[in-house]
Amino acid sequence: MKRSSKKVATDRSFVVALSRGLDVLRAFRPNDGLLGNQEIAARTNLPKPTISRLTYTLTKLGYLTPVPRFDKYQLAPAAIALGYAALTNLGVRHISDPYRDQLMRETGGAVAIGARDRLNMIYFGQSRSSLTVGVLLDVGSRVPIATTAMGRAYLLALPEDERAVLLNEIREHVGNSRWPKVREGIERSAETLAKYGFTTSAGEWHNDIHAAGVALKLNDGTGPYAFNCGAPAFKFTEDLLLNDIGPRLLAMVRSIELALNGNVARSPDIKENKKMKPAGGKLARVAEGIKQPPF
Repeated sequence: MKRSSKKVATDRSFVVALSRGLDVLRAFRPNDGLLGNQEIAARTNLPKPTISRLTYTLTKLGYLTPVPRFDKYQLAPAAIALGYAALTNLGVRHISDPYRDQLMRETGGAVAIGARDRLNMIYFGQSRSSLTVGVLLDVGSRVPIATTAMGRAYLLALPEDERAVLLNEIREHVGNSRWPKVREGIERSAETLAKYGFTTSAGEWHNDIHAAGVALKLNDGTGPYAFNCGAPAFKFTEDLLLNDIGPRLLAMVRSIELALNGNVARSPDIKENKKMKPAGGKLARVAEGIKQPPF
Protein backbone atom coordinates (compact mmCIF):
# COMPACT_ATOMS: atom_id res chain seq x y z
CA MET A 1 0.00 0.00 0.00
CA LYS A 2 3.08 2.16 -0.01
CA ARG A 3 3.23 5.02 -2.50
CA SER A 4 6.24 6.71 -4.06
CA SER A 5 7.86 8.93 -1.41
CA LYS A 6 9.46 11.02 -4.16
CA LYS A 7 6.09 12.04 -5.58
CA VAL A 8 4.73 12.89 -2.12
CA ALA A 9 7.78 14.93 -1.19
CA THR A 10 7.50 17.13 -4.30
CA ASP A 11 3.71 17.58 -4.27
CA ARG A 12 2.79 20.53 -2.05
CA SER A 13 -0.91 19.89 -2.47
CA PHE A 14 -0.64 16.37 -1.09
CA VAL A 15 -1.99 16.08 2.48
CA VAL A 16 0.02 13.28 4.09
CA ALA A 17 -2.16 13.04 7.23
CA LEU A 18 -5.30 12.56 5.15
CA SER A 19 -3.56 9.97 3.00
CA ARG A 20 -2.53 7.98 6.05
CA GLY A 21 -6.04 8.09 7.47
CA LEU A 22 -7.45 6.74 4.23
CA ASP A 23 -4.76 4.05 4.20
CA VAL A 24 -6.08 2.86 7.56
CA LEU A 25 -9.59 2.52 6.12
CA ARG A 26 -8.19 0.74 3.06
CA ALA A 27 -6.49 -1.79 5.30
CA PHE A 28 -9.88 -3.41 5.97
CA ARG A 29 -10.67 -6.07 3.38
CA PRO A 30 -13.83 -8.08 2.68
CA ASN A 31 -14.37 -10.82 5.26
CA ASP A 32 -11.67 -9.36 7.54
CA GLY A 33 -13.88 -8.73 10.52
CA LEU A 34 -11.81 -7.04 13.21
CA LEU A 35 -8.32 -5.54 12.92
CA GLY A 36 -6.00 -4.33 15.67
CA ASN A 37 -3.45 -1.54 15.50
CA GLN A 38 -0.60 -3.99 14.98
CA GLU A 39 -2.33 -5.64 12.00
CA ILE A 40 -3.18 -2.26 10.48
CA ALA A 41 0.40 -1.08 10.95
CA ALA A 42 1.68 -4.16 9.12
CA ARG A 43 -0.70 -3.61 6.20
CA THR A 44 -0.01 0.12 5.83
CA ASN A 45 3.73 0.15 6.63
CA LEU A 46 3.08 2.93 9.13
CA PRO A 47 4.49 3.10 12.70
CA LYS A 48 2.20 1.70 15.38
CA PRO A 49 2.10 5.01 17.37
CA THR A 50 0.89 6.75 14.20
CA ILE A 51 -1.74 4.06 13.68
CA SER A 52 -2.94 4.48 17.27
CA ARG A 53 -3.54 8.19 16.70
CA LEU A 54 -5.24 7.58 13.38
CA THR A 55 -7.59 4.87 14.66
CA TYR A 56 -8.47 7.13 17.63
CA THR A 57 -9.30 10.00 15.25
CA LEU A 58 -11.28 7.81 12.86
CA THR A 59 -13.23 6.42 15.82
CA LYS A 60 -14.11 9.94 16.95
CA LEU A 61 -15.24 10.79 13.41
CA GLY A 62 -17.44 7.69 13.22
CA TYR A 63 -15.49 5.79 10.55
CA LEU A 64 -14.26 3.05 12.89
CA THR A 65 -16.02 1.24 15.71
CA PRO A 66 -13.82 0.05 18.59
CA VAL A 67 -14.35 -3.43 20.01
CA PRO A 68 -12.72 -3.11 23.47
CA ARG A 69 -13.08 -6.78 24.32
CA PHE A 70 -10.56 -7.68 21.60
CA ASP A 71 -8.76 -4.32 21.47
CA LYS A 72 -9.58 -4.11 17.77
CA TYR A 73 -11.69 -2.11 15.31
CA GLN A 74 -14.23 -2.65 12.57
CA LEU A 75 -15.49 -0.33 9.86
CA ALA A 76 -18.34 1.84 11.12
CA PRO A 77 -21.52 2.81 9.21
CA ALA A 78 -19.99 6.14 8.13
CA ALA A 79 -17.26 4.29 6.22
CA ILE A 80 -19.76 1.84 4.77
CA ALA A 81 -21.92 4.76 3.61
CA LEU A 82 -19.02 6.07 1.53
CA GLY A 83 -18.71 2.74 -0.24
CA TYR A 84 -22.42 2.48 -0.96
CA ALA A 85 -22.50 6.07 -2.22
CA ALA A 86 -19.67 5.26 -4.63
CA LEU A 87 -21.41 2.09 -5.86
CA THR A 88 -24.70 3.93 -6.35
CA ASN A 89 -23.00 6.53 -8.54
CA LEU A 90 -21.42 3.87 -10.80
CA GLY A 91 -24.11 3.60 -13.45
CA VAL A 92 -22.07 1.08 -15.43
CA ARG A 93 -22.39 -1.36 -12.53
CA HIS A 94 -26.19 -1.31 -12.62
CA ILE A 95 -26.46 -1.39 -16.41
CA SER A 96 -24.09 -4.34 -16.59
CA ASP A 97 -25.92 -6.40 -13.93
CA PRO A 98 -28.27 -8.35 -16.26
CA TYR A 99 -25.52 -8.90 -18.83
CA ARG A 100 -23.15 -10.28 -16.20
CA ASP A 101 -25.86 -12.49 -14.78
CA GLN A 102 -26.68 -13.89 -18.20
CA LEU A 103 -23.05 -14.71 -19.00
CA MET A 104 -22.65 -16.33 -15.59
CA ARG A 105 -25.63 -18.61 -16.26
CA GLU A 106 -24.42 -19.53 -19.74
CA THR A 107 -20.80 -20.26 -18.85
CA GLY A 108 -20.94 -21.29 -15.19
CA GLY A 109 -18.13 -18.84 -14.48
CA ALA A 110 -17.96 -15.84 -12.17
CA VAL A 111 -18.32 -12.54 -14.04
CA ALA A 112 -17.11 -9.28 -12.51
CA ILE A 113 -16.45 -5.64 -13.30
CA GLY A 114 -13.60 -3.76 -11.67
CA ALA A 115 -11.72 -0.48 -11.59
CA ARG A 116 -8.14 0.41 -10.74
CA ASP A 117 -7.08 0.67 -7.12
CA ARG A 118 -3.36 1.53 -7.24
CA LEU A 119 -1.65 -1.65 -8.47
CA ASN A 120 -4.84 -3.71 -8.18
CA MET A 121 -8.29 -3.93 -9.65
CA ILE A 122 -11.12 -3.69 -7.15
CA TYR A 123 -14.40 -5.48 -7.84
CA PHE A 124 -17.49 -3.25 -7.70
CA GLY A 125 -19.86 -5.68 -9.38
CA GLN A 126 -19.86 -9.47 -9.24
CA SER A 127 -22.14 -12.19 -10.61
CA ARG A 128 -21.64 -15.69 -9.27
CA SER A 129 -23.78 -18.51 -7.96
CA SER A 130 -23.44 -21.74 -6.02
CA LEU A 131 -22.38 -23.35 -9.30
CA THR A 132 -19.33 -21.09 -9.68
CA VAL A 133 -17.19 -23.13 -7.34
CA GLY A 134 -13.62 -22.10 -6.60
CA VAL A 135 -14.14 -18.35 -7.14
CA LEU A 136 -14.74 -16.72 -3.77
CA LEU A 137 -14.12 -13.08 -4.71
CA ASP A 138 -16.88 -10.55 -4.14
CA VAL A 139 -17.53 -6.80 -4.29
CA GLY A 140 -14.59 -5.05 -2.63
CA SER A 141 -12.10 -7.81 -3.44
CA ARG A 142 -8.80 -6.76 -5.03
CA VAL A 143 -6.81 -8.63 -7.67
CA PRO A 144 -3.41 -7.61 -9.08
CA ILE A 145 -3.25 -5.76 -12.38
CA ALA A 146 -0.08 -7.50 -13.58
CA THR A 147 -1.14 -11.14 -13.44
CA THR A 148 -4.91 -11.20 -13.93
CA ALA A 149 -7.00 -11.06 -17.10
CA MET A 150 -9.04 -8.15 -15.75
CA GLY A 151 -5.95 -6.20 -14.75
CA ARG A 152 -4.17 -6.77 -18.05
CA ALA A 153 -7.27 -5.74 -20.02
CA TYR A 154 -7.32 -2.49 -18.04
CA LEU A 155 -3.57 -1.93 -18.43
CA LEU A 156 -3.62 -2.43 -22.19
CA ALA A 157 -6.62 -0.10 -22.58
CA LEU A 158 -4.70 2.86 -21.10
CA PRO A 159 -3.15 5.57 -23.26
CA GLU A 160 0.47 4.72 -24.01
CA ASP A 161 1.96 7.30 -21.61
CA GLU A 162 -0.26 6.25 -18.70
CA ARG A 163 0.49 2.61 -19.40
CA ALA A 164 4.23 3.27 -19.29
CA VAL A 165 3.92 4.96 -15.88
CA LEU A 166 1.87 2.08 -14.47
CA LEU A 167 4.29 -0.50 -15.86
CA ASN A 168 7.14 1.26 -14.09
CA GLU A 169 5.19 1.19 -10.82
CA ILE A 170 4.49 -2.52 -11.27
CA ARG A 171 8.16 -3.17 -11.98
CA GLU A 172 9.22 -1.33 -8.81
CA HIS A 173 6.65 -3.26 -6.80
CA VAL A 174 7.48 -6.79 -8.02
CA GLY A 175 11.26 -6.25 -8.06
CA ASN A 176 13.90 -7.05 -10.66
CA SER A 177 13.90 -10.78 -9.95
CA ARG A 178 10.18 -11.24 -10.67
CA TRP A 179 9.80 -8.58 -13.34
CA PRO A 180 10.91 -10.65 -16.40
CA LYS A 181 8.23 -13.27 -15.75
CA VAL A 182 5.57 -10.63 -15.05
CA ARG A 183 6.55 -8.69 -18.18
CA GLU A 184 6.39 -11.88 -20.27
CA GLY A 185 2.83 -12.51 -19.10
CA ILE A 186 1.76 -8.96 -19.96
CA GLU A 187 3.40 -9.17 -23.39
CA ARG A 188 1.63 -12.47 -24.04
CA SER A 189 -1.68 -10.85 -23.09
CA ALA A 190 -0.98 -7.96 -25.47
CA GLU A 191 -0.52 -10.46 -28.30
CA THR A 192 -3.74 -12.29 -27.35
CA LEU A 193 -5.60 -8.99 -27.20
CA ALA A 194 -4.38 -7.93 -30.64
CA LYS A 195 -5.38 -11.28 -32.13
CA TYR A 196 -8.64 -12.07 -30.34
CA GLY A 197 -9.88 -8.85 -28.70
CA PHE A 198 -9.52 -10.01 -25.09
CA THR A 199 -6.84 -10.95 -22.56
CA THR A 200 -6.36 -14.19 -20.64
CA SER A 201 -4.67 -15.38 -17.47
CA ALA A 202 -4.27 -19.13 -17.07
CA GLY A 203 -2.86 -19.98 -13.66
CA GLU A 204 -0.69 -16.85 -13.53
CA TRP A 205 -2.44 -15.29 -10.55
CA HIS A 206 -3.62 -18.49 -8.86
CA ASN A 207 -2.58 -21.87 -10.22
CA ASP A 208 -6.13 -23.16 -10.37
CA ILE A 209 -7.90 -20.06 -11.76
CA HIS A 210 -8.33 -19.34 -15.49
CA ALA A 211 -10.03 -16.20 -16.79
CA ALA A 212 -10.59 -13.91 -19.76
CA GLY A 213 -10.71 -10.11 -19.56
CA VAL A 214 -12.11 -7.24 -21.64
CA ALA A 215 -11.82 -3.50 -21.04
CA LEU A 216 -14.72 -1.06 -21.24
CA LYS A 217 -13.92 2.47 -22.40
CA LEU A 218 -16.43 5.26 -21.82
CA ASN A 219 -16.64 8.72 -23.35
CA ASP A 220 -17.48 10.52 -20.10
CA GLY A 221 -13.92 10.70 -18.79
CA THR A 222 -14.31 7.85 -16.30
CA GLY A 223 -12.60 4.50 -16.43
CA PRO A 224 -11.50 2.54 -18.25
CA TYR A 225 -13.12 -0.34 -16.43
CA ALA A 226 -12.58 -4.02 -17.06
CA PHE A 227 -14.65 -7.20 -16.94
CA ASN A 228 -13.56 -10.77 -16.40
CA CYS A 229 -15.09 -14.20 -16.57
CA GLY A 230 -13.26 -16.84 -14.57
CA ALA A 231 -13.53 -20.32 -13.15
CA PRO A 232 -11.32 -23.14 -11.87
CA ALA A 233 -8.82 -24.45 -14.42
CA PHE A 234 -10.60 -27.79 -14.81
CA LYS A 235 -13.75 -25.92 -15.88
CA PHE A 236 -12.20 -23.24 -18.12
CA THR A 237 -9.38 -24.81 -20.10
CA GLU A 238 -7.07 -22.53 -22.09
CA ASP A 239 -8.69 -23.73 -25.30
CA LEU A 240 -12.14 -22.90 -23.94
CA LEU A 241 -10.93 -19.44 -22.88
CA LEU A 242 -9.76 -18.63 -26.40
CA ASN A 243 -12.60 -20.19 -28.38
CA ASP A 244 -15.67 -19.69 -26.21
CA ILE A 245 -15.36 -17.76 -22.94
CA GLY A 246 -13.29 -14.88 -24.29
CA PRO A 247 -15.50 -14.29 -27.37
CA ARG A 248 -18.64 -14.42 -25.19
CA LEU A 249 -17.16 -11.90 -22.77
CA LEU A 250 -16.12 -9.62 -25.63
CA ALA A 251 -19.62 -9.75 -27.11
CA MET A 252 -21.12 -8.97 -23.68
CA VAL A 253 -18.94 -5.89 -23.18
CA ARG A 254 -19.76 -4.60 -26.66
CA SER A 255 -23.47 -5.00 -25.83
CA ILE A 256 -22.97 -3.03 -22.61
CA GLU A 257 -21.24 -0.27 -24.58
CA LEU A 258 -24.27 -0.07 -26.87
CA ALA A 259 -26.61 -0.03 -23.87
CA LEU A 260 -24.66 2.82 -22.28
CA ASN A 261 -25.06 4.75 -25.53
CA GLY A 262 -28.79 4.10 -25.54
CA ASN A 263 -28.68 1.88 -28.61
CA VAL A 264 -30.13 -1.31 -27.10
CA ALA A 265 -33.90 -1.67 -27.01
CA ARG A 266 -34.05 -4.79 -24.86
CA SER A 267 -32.00 -6.02 -21.94
CA PRO A 268 -30.61 -9.59 -21.98
CA ASP A 269 -33.24 -10.57 -19.39
CA ILE A 270 -35.89 -10.43 -22.10
CA LYS A 271 -33.79 -12.60 -24.42
CA GLU A 272 -32.73 -15.04 -21.73
CA ASN A 273 -34.23 -18.09 -23.45
CA LYS A 274 -32.33 -17.42 -26.64
CA LYS A 275 -28.97 -19.00 -25.97
CA MET A 276 -25.97 -17.01 -27.09
CA LYS A 277 -23.99 -18.66 -29.85
CA PRO A 278 -20.23 -18.85 -29.43
CA ALA A 279 -18.77 -15.75 -31.00
CA GLY A 280 -15.88 -17.65 -32.54
CA GLY A 281 -13.57 -16.58 -35.34
CA LYS A 282 -14.40 -13.14 -36.72
CA LEU A 283 -15.74 -11.57 -33.54
CA ALA A 284 -12.95 -13.07 -31.47
CA ARG A 285 -10.37 -11.56 -33.77
CA VAL A 286 -11.61 -7.98 -33.74
CA ALA A 287 -8.55 -5.76 -33.42
CA GLU A 288 -8.77 -3.29 -30.53
CA GLY A 289 -6.25 -0.87 -31.97
CA ILE A 290 -4.22 -1.02 -28.77
CA LYS A 291 -0.52 -0.72 -29.43
CA GLN A 292 2.04 -3.13 -28.08
CA PRO A 293 3.05 -1.75 -24.66
CA PRO A 294 6.55 -0.30 -24.18
CA PHE A 295 8.50 -2.84 -22.11
